[in-house]
Amino acid sequence: MNSLGRLAEMQVCEYLEKRRYKLIDFNYSCRFGEIDLIMKNRKFICFIEVKMRNNQSFGSPKEFVGPQKQKKIIASAEIYLANHKTDLQPRFDVAEVFCENNKIKYIKYLENAFQLY
Repeated sequence: MNSLGRLAEMQVCEYLEKRRYKLIDFNYSCRFGEIDLIMKNRKFICFIEVKMRNNQSFGSPKEFVGPQKQKKIIASAEIYLANHKTDLQPRFDVAEVFCENNKIKYIKYLENAFQLY
């Protein structure tokens, strides 16, 4: 991952911490794939995919989290939950990070961006 991508993940983490989320894991990986951020709030354990784009000419960042990517994130989350018990409800979120001239301009956070099938 490039340094701007890593910076985007850190910015999303800070953005959510300001909203009373707590970081649980960063770049969790297993045999099915990787989850960029795992964070929690009072009700949810959130499995977060961070997507960054320099412009929207090819669609929004969320559009790049298609069915195949969703399946990998869900399978990875199931492995995580099997090994880390919690009473929190799982939720799958997408953080869209928009950049211009290699600088992060803003973050759009999409709660419940996709669900278990």
